[in-house]
Amino acid sequence: MLLSFANVPINTLPADLWLAIAPETATIEDGLERFLLVLAVSLSVATLSRTVGILRNIPYTLLLTIVGTLLAFENVRLVDLSPELILEIFLPPLLFEAGWNLRWKDLKRDWVPVVLFAIAGVVVSVLGIAIVLQHFAGIPLPVSLLIGASLAATDPVSTIALFRELGVEKRLTTLMEGESLFNDGVAVVAFGLLVGIATGVQGFNPQQTLADFAVFVGVGVAMGSAVGFGISYLTQRFDLPLVEQSLTLVSAYGTYVVAENLGGSGAIAVVTTGLILGNFGSRIGMNPRTRLVVTEFWEFIAFFTNSIVFLLIGDSIRFDSLIEHRGSIGVAIAAVVVTRAGVIYGLGTISNGIANSNITVPQKTVLWWGGLRGSVSIALALSVPEILPQRSEAIDIVFGVVLFTLLIQGLSIKSLLQKLSLLDEGSRRAEYAEAVARRSALGKVGKRLESLTAPEVDEEFLRYKREQVRGEIASLNEAIAKMCREDPDVAEYATELVSEELCEIEAETYAELVRTGQLNQDLAPLLQGSE
Repeated sequence: MLLSFANVPINTLPADLWLAIAPETATIEDGLERFLLVLAVSLSVATLSRTVGILRNIPYTLLLTIVGTLLAFENVRLVDLSPELILEIFLPPLLFEAGWNLRWKDLKRDWVPVVLFAIAGVVVSVLGIAIVLQHFAGIPLPVSLLIGASLAATDPVSTIALFRELGVEKRLTTLMEGESLFNDGVAVVAFGLLVGIATGVQGFNPQQTLADFAVFVGVGVAMGSAVGFGISYLTQRFDLPLVEQSLTLVSAYGTYVVAENLGGSGAIAVVTTGLILGNFGSRIGMNPRTRLVVTEFWEFIAFFTNSIVFLLIGDSIRFDSLIEHRGSIGVAIAAVVVTRAGVIYGLGTISNGIANSNITVPQKTVLWWGGLRGSVSIALALSVPEILPQRSEAIDIVFGVVLFTLLIQGLSIKSLLQKLSLLDEGSRRAEYAEAVARRSALGKVGKRLESLTAPEVDEEFLRYKREQVRGEIASLNEAIAKMCREDPDVAEYATELVSEELCEIEAETYAELVRTGQLNQDLAPLLQGSE
C-alpha cells in the first residue's frame, strides 16, 4: 500500500482514502515536531552550560531539569513522559554506556559494598519509606510499598552523569556507579513483585518472592552474559568499526527486550552486557582504534539521551498537584533522606568490617547525599496500576522527591565534595596525560628526523631539530618522573596505563591471528586476568 502511494500526488487520492490516512499523518508530523522541539531546547541548554561563564558551575543535567521545571511552571508541555518512553527507549543505552565504561577490576575490588547497597539497601529503603508513609502520611501499605520501591532506585541516569561531570575521585565514582547500576535493576524487580501483591494477583509468600527475585536476576544475568560473550567472540573474527559499533547499539536494546520477554530483568541484562563488552569484548575483539570509535559513539549517545531525559523530567512536573500533596511529599523526603543515611552508614560500616572496604566517613557522606532519584523512579511511579487507591498522590510524591534530590541535593553536592576534599581537582593526572602525549608525539617526530635524508633540506637545520626534540623529550621525562614521585595517584595512574597498553597489545595480537586464520581458538588475554 505504501509503495502504491509513492509516486501519486496527494491531491489525486480519493477523498475517503485521504480522510482515512490524514489523522495518522498528522499524528506522526505532530510527534516529529514535538521531538525536534525537545531536541532543540535540550541541546541548546546543554551548549549554553558549556559556553556561558555563569552557568558553568551548574551541571548541565541539572540545568536542563531547571529549564524543564520553568517550562512546566509556564504550563508549556513538550512531551508526555511515560514509563514506556523511559524504560524501553532511554534506559537501555544509558545503562549500557555506564556498564561499558565501568572497569571490572575497580568493581571487583568493591563488590561487597556494591552488593550490600544494591540488594540489602533496596530492601531497607523500600520497607523504611513504606512504614514512614503509612504511619505519618496515611497512605495504604500496598501503595506505600510501591512508592518505596520507586524511590529505592538511586537512578544511574542522574547519579552517574552528575558524578562524571563533577570529576569525583575514581574510587567514589566506582562505588556510586556500581550501586546505582545494580540498585536500579533490583528496584525494578522489587517493584514488579510488589505490584502483583498490591493488586491481589499473588499473595505474599517469602519463599516464592525470593524464588521470583532469583529468576528475574538470573535470567537477566544469563541473557546479558550470552549476548556479551557472543558479540565479544564474533567481533574477534573481523575488523569493521561501523559494524562493531552497530552491534553494541543493537545489543543494548535487544538484550533489554529479550530479557524482559523471557521473564527476566532487562536492566540487569543490559548492565551485564555492557560490563562484558566494555571489559572483555573490547579487549579481545576490537583494535584500539575501533574501541575509541565505539567509546566516543556511546559518549555521544549518553549526552544526547541525558539531555532529553532531564529536560522532560522537569517539564513533567505538575505544580498544582504537588502543592496539594505537599505534606505527603515532605514526609517522603524525610523518609528517603533518613533511610538512605541508614543504608549507607550502616551497610558501609558492615562492609568495612567483613571485607575491609575502608570506606571513609567523608565518602559515606557523599554516597548518602549523592543518592539522587530520577527517571527510573518516575517510570516506576507512572507504572502504579490505576485500580490502586491514591495512585495520583503516589505519583506526585515520587515527582516531588525526585525534584528535591535533583535540585537541592544535586546543586549542593559539588560544594559538599569540595569541603570534604573528594574532587579530583588536586590530582595531576591530566597534567601527566598531557606530558605523556607530548612525549609520544615528539618520539615519532624524532624517529622521522633520524630517518630523514633529504638533500634539499639543510643538514644544519635537521641537526638543530634533532637536538631540539631530544631536549624536549628529556625535559618531559624529567617532569613525568617528578610527578610520579610527588603524587602517588599519578604513579598509580601511570602503572594502570602501562598495564592496559600491554593487555591491548596481547589481545590485538590474538585477534589478528584469528582474523588471518592462523589461530582457530579464541584466547582471552592472560595479562587481563592479572590486573
